[in-house]
Amino acid sequence: MDSYEGLRAAVVGGSIGGLTNALLLRESGFTVDVYERTPALLENRGGGIVLQPVTMKWFGERSARRIEELSTVTRQVRYLGAGNEVLHEDPVEWRYSSWSTIYRALLDDFGTDRYHLGEFCAGFDQDADSVTLRFVSGRTETADLVVFADGITSTARKRLFPDLRGTYSGYIGWRGTVPENEVSEQSRDLLCEALTYSVARDTHIVLYPIPGMDGGIAQGQRLLNYVWYRNVPAGPALDELTTDLRGFECPVSVHPGQVQQRFVDEMRATAEELLAPAAAETVVRTRQPYLQVVFDTRIPAMAEGRVAIIGDAAFAARPHAAAGTAKAAADAWALHEHLSAAGGDIPTALKRWEPAQLQLGNQLIDRVAQMGHRSQVAGTWTPGDPDLRFGLYGPGI
Repeated sequence: MDSYEGLRAAVVGGSIGGLTNALLLRESGFTVDVYERTPALLENRGGGIVLQPVTMKWFGERSARRIEELSTVTRQVRYLGAGNEVLHEDPVEWRYSSWSTIYRALLDDFGTDRYHLGEFCAGFDQDADSVTLRFVSGRTETADLVVFADGITSTARKRLFPDLRGTYSGYIGWRGTVPENEVSEQSRDLLCEALTYSVARDTHIVLYPIPGMDGGIAQGQRLLNYVWYRNVPAGPALDELTTDLRGFECPVSVHPGQVQQRFVDEMRATAEELLAPAAAETVVRTRQPYLQVVFDTRIPAMAEGRVAIIGDAAFAARPHAAAGTAKAAADAWALHEHLSAAGGDIPTALKRWEPAQLQLGNQLIDRVAQMGHRSQVAGTWTPGDPDLRFGLYGPGI
């Protein structure tokens, strides 16, 4: 595994996907630097994540940290009716964590010596031998391999495919977390040990427990995390909803504490009308809900010479399959395997890596679009349907 000793790799984007990729590239022999656009460590970004097997693979095979220390677990999928009655229940085990918990664990494994904050990559060039990155700080860096893991606003995607646009789904996701001890005992009994759904016409919510703000996973330390999908037509209604308290339009997400209060008030009132009481209580008790604009983004190519594009930078998928983080990890592991097999030939490794990852990304987008149509348009999201289960490679897979 020493084919890449003495070579440099740069990872643009220091989130979970970027760090997983950086760790695996370093294992392949590269000297790896990570460039993150934000000026501070990415603490408390987002809420919960579902841990698909490939997301947990680093901790199972390489890290000193055990996934059991970093995650919560449920062993039932549960659907609640209008009066909190259990409409359907299946024995299915899933693990969950918070974005921050997994990020901190990966960063601890990578270290901070080559993790560079406040570096926004604005452009790049490459020739047959190297890639040169340009940053708004004035910094330039040259590497033998560059992996862009810089999310849905990816520089590489914009530079290589300037006319590519995401496709708005027709709905947004309200998101939030609540300490489990801040909801009633009845709600805790229903929500804290299960993956729980409440479904109504043209809407549904999914809830599950995640580690607390300090990473605690014992009962009483956890948070209840949810995503609630609501239809909002494109145009003025969406633009107004996604204008934050500073007056800036936010086409991707409006962060906690930045959503206009009138929309928060409406969201809380509507929750009590549409959702099962346990789910509605969780929404109403959220101190700072935030919202995500739900859309699909596909990319026609993930490799160009010595440049690779992974995760949400390549395919931004609706959350219904809980596979966004898993897709980034799968891209990173597959790249690691192809680099290992290529004997030091980076462009060949990327060419061989790309087709299967493109296929996986397109299949995921197709599946989550169908799931979203069933819940938000067709009204055929039915309790217990196995086709609606989480999974990167398919329902439950």
